[in-house]
Formats: sequence, C-alpha cells, structure tokens
Amino acid sequence: MNTTETPTMNEISIINGVNVTALGETVAAVQNEPAIAKFQFRAKNKWQGGGFNRTEINGFYGACQEDDTRTEPFVLENDEPAVLLGEDRAPNPVEYVLHALAGCMTTTMVYHAAAQGIKIESVETELEGDLDLHGFLRLDENVRNGYESIRIKFKVKSNATPEQLKELARISPVFDIVSNPVPVAVELESA
Repeated sequence: MNTTETPTMNEISIINGVNVTALGETVAAVQNEPAIAKFQFRAKNKWQGGGFNRTEINGFYGACQEDDTRTEPFVLENDEPAVLLGEDRAPNPVEYVLHALAGCMTTTMVYHAAAQGIKIESVETELEGDLDLHGFLRLDENVRNGYESIRIKFKVKSNATPEQLKELARISPVFDIVSNPVPVAVELESA
C-alpha cells in the first residue's frame, strides 16, 4: 500500500513512524467528544542540596481518566555548571527548556506532516538561548530573568517545503508556552 493513500478498514497507514490511522481516529474522537482533549500533566520536585534537585514525573490525567500505565516514574535531575556554583551533575533548568522545545517542535512537525501525507526522512535541531544574569541576580530591572531570545535551526530531509515544515513545527505546545505568557499560580506552605 502507498502510505499516502487512505487505508481501508483493516489497513494501518504509517508515515514518519506515526500510525496515521490511529492519529485520524484520535482526531475524530476529540471532534465527537471534546472533553477527552483536556489533559493535566504533573511533576514532583525535591531539592537535593546546592543547585541540585530531582523531579519525578509519573501519572497524568487525559482522555477523561487518570493514566495508570506507567509503573515507574521518569526521573529528571538538574544542577548548575560550576561557573554558576553547581556541581554540573545534570543539565540546568534553562537547558531543559531547550530540550523540551526541540523535542516538542520536532514531534509536532513529524506528526502533523504525517497527517498531511508529508514524508520526513530525518530531523536534526540546534538551539541557542541567550540569558543575561543581570536579570536573575536582580542587578538590572530592565533585563529579563529568563531567555532574552532563542534561535532554532532545523535540518530536515523531506519532500515538503521549508515553509510548510516551519509552520508545522510552530503548532508545538512548548513553542506556544515559551512564546506567550502562561498564567502560573505559586503557593507556598511550611514543611
């Protein structure tokens, strides 16, 4: 079967490693029952000392139910490089932002390309983020605490145009998160 043809009832179409048949069924399910589109992801973090802390990611809510398929949590650690007074045991949080952005934009591009019948043979991404410590250290109130800018360079082998691929990648939830303000509520309780 040509992977860009519409599959019959018993055929599964795979494009870019994505089960396009299941993707289409998911889209139809969300159209028929909008409540299943609501997800809540969670993380629990515990400080280990200095700049080092550990996050566990396990359960989440989605498709109108609590997910219980993960038997063990994913464990992510972050630290700071020595120049930022850490012990460099793991990437720092702003480096994880670059990882999340690259991962989400790549996955988004691949999934949406697959849904449109666009084949992608390879994707490589380089990211750079500029951060000025004057903001974090509160030395200059006119400087942001976080990234001032991020540059993303994709190298994609595909039959699509660069404009098509760029537009597909920009659908990314993490791209939206870092490009637009997100309300963040902070609570603090004594231990």
